[in-house]
Amino acid sequence: MQQVLENLTELPSSTGAEEIDLIFLKGIMENPIVKSLAKDEMTLSFGIMPLRFREIIPAQLCFNRACEKDPDPISIFNNGKAHERLEDSKLEAVSDNNLELVNEILEDITPLINVDENVAELVGILKEPHFQSLLEAHDIVASKCYDSPPSSPEMNNSSINNQLLPVDAIRILGIHKRAGEPLGVTFRVENNDLVIARILHGGMIDRQGLLHVGDIIKEVNGHEVGNNPKELQELLKNISGSVTLKILPSYRDTITPQQVFVKCHFDYNPYNDNLIPCKEAGLKFSKGEILQIVNREDPNWWQASHVKEGGSAGLIPSQFLEEKRKAFVRRDWDNSGPFCGTISSKKKKKMMYLTTRNAEFDRHEIQIYEEVAKMPPFQRKTLVLIGAQGVGRRSLKNRFIVLNPTRFGTTVPFTSRKPREDEKDGQAYKFVSRSEMEADIKAGKYLEHGEYEGNLYGTKIDSILEVVQTGRTCILDVNPQALKVLRTSEFMPYVVFIAAPELETLRAMHKAVVDAGITTKLLTDSDLKKTVDESARIQRAYNHYFDLIIINDNLDKAFEKLQTAIEKLRMEPQWVPISWVY
Repeated sequence: MQQVLENLTELPSSTGAEEIDLIFLKGIMENPIVKSLAKDEMTLSFGIMPLRFREIIPAQLCFNRACEKDPDPISIFNNGKAHERLEDSKLEAVSDNNLELVNEILEDITPLINVDENVAELVGILKEPHFQSLLEAHDIVASKCYDSPPSSPEMNNSSINNQLLPVDAIRILGIHKRAGEPLGVTFRVENNDLVIARILHGGMIDRQGLLHVGDIIKEVNGHEVGNNPKELQELLKNISGSVTLKILPSYRDTITPQQVFVKCHFDYNPYNDNLIPCKEAGLKFSKGEILQIVNREDPNWWQASHVKEGGSAGLIPSQFLEEKRKAFVRRDWDNSGPFCGTISSKKKKKMMYLTTRNAEFDRHEIQIYEEVAKMPPFQRKTLVLIGAQGVGRRSLKNRFIVLNPTRFGTTVPFTSRKPREDEKDGQAYKFVSRSEMEADIKAGKYLEHGEYEGNLYGTKIDSILEVVQTGRTCILDVNPQALKVLRTSEFMPYVVFIAAPELETLRAMHKAVVDAGITTKLLTDSDLKKTVDESARIQRAYNHYFDLIIINDNLDKAFEKLQTAIEKLRMEPQWVPISWVY
């Protein structure tokens, strides 16, 4: 082949070969594919493929087309006009079925894979996914699949043309609704257009999936809309029957919302909220309810739905907005100044956090939402009874342990005082030295501790785990400050607040206990009132920790309620803090 190439220019004119044919032949023989086939010395007859190779060598064909305009091809190069000739003619792809041609070539040469290694290598290259994708992309461009569709008649509207919108931007949607039925969307003004701000989960528009956040509403039933979101809301709310919307799509990718469930720690009514953008779109809920958060894109307003009741989603204040609202300190009116009714400066109290003042910080803690997860029925590791002194926590604890000692247990407190003559170590108390107890307190080994008449008393954390490791539920009646330590996956507590009844009821209960000879300790009305006030204070400060609240106006009934609640834990799924699961 190399010899033929070298002698092409020396071929005599007597052979009858024209110059254009010699140039074309030279281009074919210098093609890398032809050289590779010749070098491999394949036994395959080359006569079956010349047409296909001519189709995948566009350079020679482009040259041929240029030569059609000039009978003297040599003059094209000599005069430097080749580039101009190629520029004048519109270059187009030779064919749009190159992938099909390559597949036909593969069919022809595949039987020769076992004959020659080079053929096998060539087949591997032609079958390479990247090479196939390249040919496919070329064929798509060659077939002009990228051309824009013809103009729509809707684009004749002058008001739309002035906005220089793409030809296929306008969409016409049709929906059917009843009068008063909400669509489940809210709007905002953006660049003097009404744009869909949010789509409420579970609403009509969300179920149909026709509109998306960011779509611009241009017309409703053929009438242009203004730029007032409230007017558009009222129009869409009161309209009935078929509704035709002309919109400009936003083409935003929809993101599948992550399943997030929260327990609410405050009551909310959207009709009492002056900040909500649309009161009708709000979701009312009560303290302790479980909500599913379906959208948190807006930093101030989340979309949520009731887990128990179901139904469409509604707007609720976000964690950020509600914390900001609850942390706001109003200015106090000052009547002592020179001007009556003037506003004084904000009264904010600043202090460094100290563990010794933990209760005061708990009182000012802001609780909004708590992320929770649903778990199948299981037995809690600990049962924590919280309440004021004298509300009957110890009586309830002892009754549970006496009736079912194999299922319930409790800890033995530690003390630094000396044992009395009738006391044995490990029964009512575990006796240790004061120095040892102080060292353990400093090391954080005690859940709670205190000092009484010069002696230390406390509950050790390890003693709780010892009861749990026996397969029993450890019942604790501790101070509410200990809840921060206990409310973890290590202890998995079921927290029950034993609330004090009204003062009159508490007075009657105390009199009945004294008359029955159960206790000889007499409490004054002042003592009983302190119990009621302390109970109310604990409930206000630690309400977000409580799983159940029982008013102990009758010890037997309170025990039955508590027993029923504990049995439900073994039979019904439970919502627990997300930190217990992950």
